[in-house]
Amino acid sequence: MRNLTETVKQLLIVNVLFFIGTMLLGNFDFSNPAFRLLSMSFPGNDNFQFWQILTHMFMHGSFMHIFFNMFALYSFGSVLENIWGSKKFLFFYFSCGLGAIALHTGINYYFFNEGLTTLANSGFSKTDVLQILNEGKIDTRWQEIMTVSDFQNFTGAFLGNVVGASGAIYGLLVAFAFMFPNAELALMFIPVPIKAKYFVPVWMLLYDGFFGILGNSFMGIGQGVAHYAHIGGAVTGFIMVWYWKKNQFNDNRWN
Repeated sequence: MRNLTETVKQLLIVNVLFFIGTMLLGNFDFSNPAFRLLSMSFPGNDNFQFWQILTHMFMHGSFMHIFFNMFALYSFGSVLENIWGSKKFLFFYFSCGLGAIALHTGINYYFFNEGLTTLANSGFSKTDVLQILNEGKIDTRWQEIMTVSDFQNFTGAFLGNVVGASGAIYGLLVAFAFMFPNAELALMFIPVPIKAKYFVPVWMLLYDGFFGILGNSFMGIGQGVAHYAHIGGAVTGFIMVWYWKKNQFNDNRWN
């Protein structure tokens, strides 16, 4: 067990406090005022608030959700903070989280506008559609116009919400694999140690690609997960560590 660094410790504490506070107020859904105010809603949805861009990173939807995210934060974040220092680590962490929500929101914006255009071309008023959605409802006639996947993407984009530090965590995973490609990861659900340079891309291809975006669910794997946010965090993390290494980033700028 490696030493717990100061910034990682503070992030762990804040996440746990958010989780406990939310749990004390009710279920992990929109009936809970904390969940409604602090999770990330689709821009254009009446539930959206500007602070959700940051606060969603400290919200989680279940004990297992926060457990795995915080376990990864401790395992990989402490190593990176020891190397980078607290300021650079924190900048990296939040940048990956913001990159994650940016890609997720961008994809959802595309899905939503494609669906809205389809409905408008079929004679539905965009204003009426938005009003119905903002009431948390749908019109069953929409399903007659769209394919099943288009309908799910359209309604899910507007009515869904995002919680969790997973986007930032994926950035940490990619950074760790980039910096320590031959480090062997012995994870609780994999009995054989696997080198980081193999584990991270294979995990993303299977969990976020095959079981997630492609929709090949098996026993519910990948369902209800913001896979594009994971990819956004990972891509942001890769670009940052690649750029820092390429330009021999000066740590003294951050400390």
